[in-house]
Parts: sequence; structure tokens; C-alpha cells
Amino acid sequence: MAGSSLDALTEALRRLPGVGVKSAQRMAYHLLQHDREGAERLARALQQAVATMRHCARCHTFTEAEVCATCLDAGRDRRQLCVVETPADQAAVERSGSYQGLYFVLMGRLSPLDGVGVHDIGLAPLIARATDGEVQELIVATSFTAEGEATAHAIAQALKGRAGAPAVTRLARGVPVGSELEYVDLGTIAHALSDRR
Repeated sequence: MAGSSLDALTEALRRLPGVGVKSAQRMAYHLLQHDREGAERLARALQQAVATMRHCARCHTFTEAEVCATCLDAGRDRRQLCVVETPADQAAVERSGSYQGLYFVLMGRLSPLDGVGVHDIGLAPLIARATDGEVQELIVATSFTAEGEATAHAIAQALKGRAGAPAVTRLARGVPVGSELEYVDLGTIAHALSDRR
């Protein structure tokens, strides 16, 4: 590879999930050789997103406003709160078209091996939101991985026996074990929501 700017671009692209050295090099060469306009557009979009996006004060998803459009939507069922790991998981549930409640985005999941504990995933704000008197059902929609299951268990345990705690349900096992929610097909997500326990 020739030049520090090209090295820097390749290293920056490697930060994306699933992108190795060769893929990053291919992307860098493509952008510089065939799509300089696209490269500039990508750079501007990234700069703007980093400068303007923040976490919603109510659900923690990404938004440009203090509170996201979903939380402000008066047509949503405020008695239901769906807990997901990431904004990508929230988007997957939304695309299924089968859920009309509100969300809480953990921005992660428990992973003791990586040093991620209950304080790192926003469990305290979730418990406060779930016991606010408005929420009647908390739908735990974490992934069916070991970490997602541990997160679901921690949420259920934190709410157990608490005054004002809603009923806690879990996505049905229609979602394949070991899968990431954002990659599951929409029909499976819709069935898992309707068959939750």
C-alpha cells in the first residue's frame, strides 16, 4: 500500500464490523478510483451524523432531537415497552409491522468476558421506565445468544417483586437460537412477537 492517507482510510474502514484488511483495501481503492463523489458524500454524511445524532432521552435510540419520533408518537401503545439491544434491533422489529408499543434500547448486552455489566447497559434507567406506572408489559427482545439470554434474565430478576413492575414477557423461540435480531427475517420476528410468553 502506498501513502499514509490510503493507510489511514483502510484502517478507518477496518473499524466496521466484519471488514478485514482485504475488504477494507478493496473499498478504499474503489472509492478513490471509481467513486470519489461517493467518497466525499460518505465523508460528509459521517461527519453530519456524528455531529447531530444523540440518544433519545426516553428510549436511548439514536435521534437528532431530545426525544425521538417513536416516543413522541401519540398513536403508540404506551402500555407496552419492548427492550432491544441496539437501534438496529429496534429497526428490525419496526419493519415487521407487528408491534405498536414503545421501546427501550440497551445499547448493548451483558458480556462479563468483555467487562460489560448491568451498569453498562442502562439497567437502572430501564427499571425506572418500566415501573413508571404506565408500562403494563415489558417485552424482552434481546438476542438468543448466551449474552442476550443473560441480559434477559438480569432484566427479569431486577423487576421481580418490585412494586409497580409490569408483566415481563420474552420473544417466542421462533427466532433461531444464536441469531442476531437485526438479521432475522421479518416474518419470524412478527411470529415471535405475536407468540411471546
